[in-house]
Amino acid sequence: MKRYQALADTMAAEIRAGRLAVGTRLPSVRHLTTQYGVGQSTVFRAYYLLEEWGLIRARERSGYYVAPGATLPQQTPSPAPLTEPAPIDVSSLVFSVLDAVKRPDIVPLGSAFPSPALFPLARLAKSLAHAARMLDPWSTVVDMPPGNEQLRRQIALRYIGMGIAQPVDELIVTNGAMEALTLCLMAVTKPGDVVAIESPCFYAALQAVEHLGLRAVEIPVDPRDGLDLDVLAEALDKHPVRACWFMTNFQNPTGVTLSVEKKRALVALLAKHEVPLIEDDVYGELHFAQDRPPPAKAFDTQGLVMHCASLSKTLAPGYRLGWVAAGRHASAIRRLKLMTSISTSIPIQAGIADYLQHGGFDKHLRKLRGALLAQRDAMEHAIARWLATDVACVRPDGGYFMWLQLAGHVDAMQLHRRALEHGINVTPGPIFSARHAYGNHVRINFGHPWSPQIESAMKTLGTLLRAAS
Repeated sequence: MKRYQALADTMAAEIRAGRLAVGTRLPSVRHLTTQYGVGQSTVFRAYYLLEEWGLIRARERSGYYVAPGATLPQQTPSPAPLTEPAPIDVSSLVFSVLDAVKRPDIVPLGSAFPSPALFPLARLAKSLAHAARMLDPWSTVVDMPPGNEQLRRQIALRYIGMGIAQPVDELIVTNGAMEALTLCLMAVTKPGDVVAIESPCFYAALQAVEHLGLRAVEIPVDPRDGLDLDVLAEALDKHPVRACWFMTNFQNPTGVTLSVEKKRALVALLAKHEVPLIEDDVYGELHFAQDRPPPAKAFDTQGLVMHCASLSKTLAPGYRLGWVAAGRHASAIRRLKLMTSISTSIPIQAGIADYLQHGGFDKHLRKLRGALLAQRDAMEHAIARWLATDVACVRPDGGYFMWLQLAGHVDAMQLHRRALEHGINVTPGPIFSARHAYGNHVRINFGHPWSPQIESAMKTLGTLLRAAS
């Protein structure tokens, strides 16, 4: 990371944490050059970057000031997590909430996906057509697990871009990241085992734990600082935890990213206990800062981290193509893939491989990130304009979710139902908890291009919140 980027990140953290209030005048360029021992150009570039992120504004002949909306109300502590392992029972609640997502007449603030309009589907179709024409009939045999070799080599190149020397033979192609994550869980647990999950947690992880007959212990996630490593350490000492399933980048639903220091400490802690980490990193490419945040996999020297990702959120929704960099568990996961779904679609693998090699994926990603960043800012402004003043949220640095904490008396499930009556879908907090906690939280999706319809939906949500008072 360049020095101006590091300086900008340091100041951004102070602003977002609320330690620099809106309207605060920032130190002068001369002061910062002395304090940090850098040149004036470095400070100016850091300030320009903060302006680009919408965190500060320049005033002519006056200096730089923290911009309105740069800090939002602080979230209060989350409900206490499960301290003892327990079975999971969330599927009926999750299905009842998700049924509404399929309705085309609903404003999709509760969707789990960004808008398909943001993806280069026509260019991708060309790669798929080309690959289908050139497909070797023997590929139906050769491309069985671990998967198409050209595709796995292209994926391995992306790991090199993250500073990870990823062996191709440890990559297994799957039907989306969800299959990769579930296969990892199957490889290291048996029914009745204890796994550590986040709180709040991606609801599909809860469903996977439930389906496999496992017990869960919840580790709290702070919307600003991420996973609580002290609680995790206590859980590892107290319980026979067989695996951990965590999101380290742009966690769903909170949007928080673990710092490099916490990722390194997490991997070291799990290595000490010989507990594998199933790392769900489907949002890692959707960063708003210049550099991609490294996954925990970058600090793994023992093959304990199973890094799972997909293209569903970045390129090809509906194509169901994911993978796992499986480390020491590659052989077991490869066998489980054969035993469960045999193979991921051979033409899809070949087409995606062709696109990654020739289609301009990184150019598309830059455009996608820019669109999501603009949509995030529009959503943040709408929250500040239309929702109650006691709604708290933390600005995410990537992905496309915002986690809103509502007033204590607001029932998120009731808000979800009332919003549906007005043609709006939001995701209520209880589906992100093994205990149906977070009753006054909702997750909002900003992954769709801003429109008068979305602006109107936010205004309506504000009216519903005021009516709940």
